Amino acid sequence: MRDADEEAGMDAIADGLVMRRVGFVFTHAVGRKSRETDEYTLSNSEVVQAAQLQAEGGIPEWVTVVVKLEVGEDGSADVHFEDFQMSEVCVKLFKDGVLETEVKDSDDPRLSKMRKEVIAGGKDTMKVDNDFFLAPVKISKHQGPLSTGFPVENRGIPLPASALRSHMDRAKHLPFVKRISDFHLLLQIAAFLDVKADVPTLVACVGHRPRCLRTTGSSSTPWQVKHKPMERVY
Repeated sequence: MRDADEEAGMDAIADGLVMRRVGFVFTHAVGRKSRETDEYTLSNSEVVQAAQLQAEGGIPEWVTVVVKLEVGEDGSADVHFEDFQMSEVCVKLFKDGVLETEVKDSDDPRLSKMRKEVIAGGKDTMKVDNDFFLAPVKISKHQGPLSTGFPVENRGIPLPASALRSHMDRAKHLPFVKRISDFHLLLQIAAFLDVKADVPTLVACVGHRPRCLRTTGSSSTPWQVKHKPMERVY
């Protein structure tokens, strides 16, 4: 389920770093199969969500990334990434209302249903193999300004009150800005701050931008924020 408040916080973090959302990342369960017979790359419901997000993104660089944990015969595990763009045809079918967005448990997850006949593989059909809509892309390795050591905050289990304190204690040997340069920490803090003003200003310091040197009524502090009570964090 999408969380509008969380997405607003994420956009505020991106704004502070002079970045923007360029894709959608999700994970697959180990050894996921269709009806205990065949593995598949994306399910029909994932195709719908990926097409929707790419349509909303509205940029040619938008990507969908699948993260899988693959277990070898010797029990060793390896994290594997697969990167795609949904084809222009898929996005157009979604925008035009041809791609069926209501997915039933009884539907074959390997096939995307249509609301009217389309031509795929030279044949008229009401169902299209999901792989038909996937265009593999290459993503180069890079190092961003943020780390990801803070506990993930959106797994359905509330973080304990000590999570922030524990994180700051573990990183106490680092400069303060480096200690808060963690994506999930910033996303957690964003729940208590003004996402339109406070969060971009705070994150600007992480990005080492001049914006963080602005003052708001005091020459003794680099930035000031009006925030909601944070008792739940501490």
